[in-house]
Amino acid sequence: MMSLAKKKTATKVTLSLLEALKKFDQSYLDNEFLGYKTPAYIVDNMKHRFRAYQNDAMRYYHYVRQAKAFKYRQNNHVLFNMATGSGKTDLMAGLVLYLYHELGYQQFVFTVNTTSVLKKTIDNLTNPSSSKYLYQVPLEIDGQRVRIEPVKQFPATPRKNVIYIKLDTIQGIASDLFTQKENTMGLSEYKKHKTAILADEAHHYSASTKAEKEDEKSWERTIDLILKSHEDNCLLEFTATIDLDNKQVFDKYQDKVLYQYALDRYIRDGYSKNIRRIQSSNTDRDNMMNAILLSEFRRRYALEMYGIPFKPVILFKSPRVADSLAAEEKFHELIENLSADQVRSFIQINNNETTEEFSETLSRTYSYYLKNEEELGEIVREMKRQFSRQRVINANTTNLLENDQYQALNTLESPSNLYRVVFAVAKLTEGWDVLNLYDIVRISDTPSAKGTKTSTNSEAQLIGRGARYYPFVLEGKKSYTRRFEEASRDNLILETLHYHTINEPQYLKNLVASLDAMDLPTGEDKKNPPIAIKVKPSFKKTKLYQEGAIYYNQVVEVSDDYYDNLSKYGIDNTSDITIEWKLATRELNYAAKSLNKDYEEVRLLAIEVDDRLIYKALNKNSFFHFDRLKQYLPLLKTREEFLGEKWLNLSARTLRATAPKTIRKEDLTPEDRLGILSTYLLEVEKKIRSGYRKAIGTNKFEGFAIKEYVADYNKRVPNYDTGKMKLMASAPQQVRRQTYANEDFFVYDSAIINQTEAQLVDRIKERVQELLAVYDQVYLIRMDENMHRESAKNEKLKLYQFDAHPREVHYEAFQPDFILLLANEDSYLQIFIEPKGINLLEKDQWKEDLLLFINEQEGELVFEDQINGLRIKGVRFYTMNDGRHSLKQLGEIALGKTFEGLTYQEELNFDQ
Repeated sequence: MMSLAKKKTATKVTLSLLEALKKFDQSYLDNEFLGYKTPAYIVDNMKHRFRAYQNDAMRYYHYVRQAKAFKYRQNNHVLFNMATGSGKTDLMAGLVLYLYHELGYQQFVFTVNTTSVLKKTIDNLTNPSSSKYLYQVPLEIDGQRVRIEPVKQFPATPRKNVIYIKLDTIQGIASDLFTQKENTMGLSEYKKHKTAILADEAHHYSASTKAEKEDEKSWERTIDLILKSHEDNCLLEFTATIDLDNKQVFDKYQDKVLYQYALDRYIRDGYSKNIRRIQSSNTDRDNMMNAILLSEFRRRYALEMYGIPFKPVILFKSPRVADSLAAEEKFHELIENLSADQVRSFIQINNNETTEEFSETLSRTYSYYLKNEEELGEIVREMKRQFSRQRVINANTTNLLENDQYQALNTLESPSNLYRVVFAVAKLTEGWDVLNLYDIVRISDTPSAKGTKTSTNSEAQLIGRGARYYPFVLEGKKSYTRRFEEASRDNLILETLHYHTINEPQYLKNLVASLDAMDLPTGEDKKNPPIAIKVKPSFKKTKLYQEGAIYYNQVVEVSDDYYDNLSKYGIDNTSDITIEWKLATRELNYAAKSLNKDYEEVRLLAIEVDDRLIYKALNKNSFFHFDRLKQYLPLLKTREEFLGEKWLNLSARTLRATAPKTIRKEDLTPEDRLGILSTYLLEVEKKIRSGYRKAIGTNKFEGFAIKEYVADYNKRVPNYDTGKMKLMASAPQQVRRQTYANEDFFVYDSAIINQTEAQLVDRIKERVQELLAVYDQVYLIRMDENMHRESAKNEKLKLYQFDAHPREVHYEAFQPDFILLLANEDSYLQIFIEPKGINLLEKDQWKEDLLLFINEQEGELVFEDQINGLRIKGVRFYTMNDGRHSLKQLGEIALGKTFEGLTYQEELNFDQ
């Protein structure tokens, strides 16, 4: 067991501008912009919807520029301190529109330290043909089209409705400024019109500050000269890293930090993957093998469990270029010689299931292959294809930015990008945009490599970058936050980044210290035995346990007669079809370098489809064999009918595919057309599968005996060993075990719940005596999904929508986390309560709507049981510090009045 590095106690620093903004934001008297929202001209022109914290940052900048309270403050130089992956460039793009429209800026300079980040941002801000472009096309403000034009020099007379952006490295801008050359931007050029400077990775610009010396040609000096060249010039700096413990840096920025969104908050708000370390004493070859098996297990799990195409990427990180190149050859040799017998033997040798320290994820991975041993030959053949040379990229090439590998590295999530493996040293630590990175494997130079503080800091930064959440499509929807609960679900494999590293004590100590310094919550991927959660014996003796019930509404299955055409499965079978062509059929003969370059610009190609091609595509996918299809389309009489007007109806529609602009319709081979049609049929298959098993909720509530359904269960506590000091102190969603052995009102002896849930339990505890004055029995039940996880009972303890016209239709059910039971001789009141993190409020609003709809329909509810005074109720989501007044509502439902003990904070009308 490794020891944790002690975390240095940080001195609390006061950032004067940020503190003033927070205070102003809460002011009801002095804030003339109270309730300010990101303007519609920004919202409507952004490709991505701003998250709550990005809206906060935009609002704070508006205060600084336009509120009277900040009129006499220095406001031309501010810094946004936001976590890697939190969308700094999106915010930057929105601020460009704000400065242009609100304040009349047409000249912008974007600068950064590295060429890789620069090239990425050129696509983000100025290339409408790029998939990474951040604006809508066309860009319109107040009915006028606005052009964004990249320039090397600003024009003497700016044209109307044009935003000019000069994008260059800080080195390039400094060279132009201090070297007299033709066609460059000297200082005099910046004096003509006001300019906004956008400086990314700002921690690189403080060379003179840290060194306490003036270097006229330093990067910091360059920016300062441009900033002061015109009285209205402004500087907006962006960084994920700012060393405020450094006195010189603190003195410079204490009145300039406008907004902070730290990495630990980003992670606890659910915008990242979970992070786990797989620590072993294996050779590099064995670590490679583990990463291959795990990565392929991820892909197959997503496909087999959810029917979604999933391409997890592996990064092999080496200390030196020579090591990286050698590791790549070792990898190719491993893949090319791989056999089913080798995989079987490797698993048998390495499967240490009985060892508690052994990786739980690897154990699950090995089990998958052993369970599918009969198909291992086919699995290995697919594995060799997935990890072939054509799907491996080395980022250490000296001319990386000049060739098409750069584009490939920054489009790894694209379905048309086939790369599964990246080899690198240090080029990807900053500015690398990849969301589907799931495994980072440290290639060690020696078995005893201890890792310097500098190297482990770099590794921690890379882990932080790789932890960004991958918004894969599930049940037809994308989510930009984690879907699965950390404490229980097997499908965490789709939401977890694994860092494969050596098991060397000093190295691990250094790595843990680096992760802890970043407040990056990670844990070792090892066995985590479940904890037994038991119903109290005292509760089992009560009349409520012996005779009582908990109530959920019934569902009715949709009749087979309903499924008489494809639209009943949520499939539009009348409109034309557009899909993204994945180039799947050309992966071996289409040059990879030109593939990625071509996809910078695309066109739509109409695909000729005839019955012969359709049957070939149907035959290729066993789901569309008639006996299988009939299981989901019960009214279908023949497969020929499936081609008709009520079903596929392809003869009346046009199938189009996005393709590289260099490819013409005439270039498409029969294999290409087959691949495109097969891609569409995969989408049809997925929707038929998900659409067929629909159940409709009803207003009829059924009772389930408490003694049969409220049962003991087992559950794990998430194991973090880095970054948890801050998280444990304040995170609303941090999960831990809470003991309630001495609390008579709580049914279980303990619960594994987050801080929001624990606070709810405490608040109800404070009101128990008020409730007991009216009711003989007051009990709170934690309805944990693990209670009947492997049983059919689990599906019964759920609520279904029964509103005929909900704001948003959801066929899936949900199980509120708590039930409060209040009973006496003439009353039996069941209240559903659902605590919720504020980051999930919008996504889960339909659940709150359902709870409140139950109240609205009280007179219409039907009960199977004849019980005196039986009522079912729901309350609004409980958020941290009860910002939605759910306790007030609870008192009104249970007592007909507000609880007497509500605190002042609970009376406030805002979420914390």
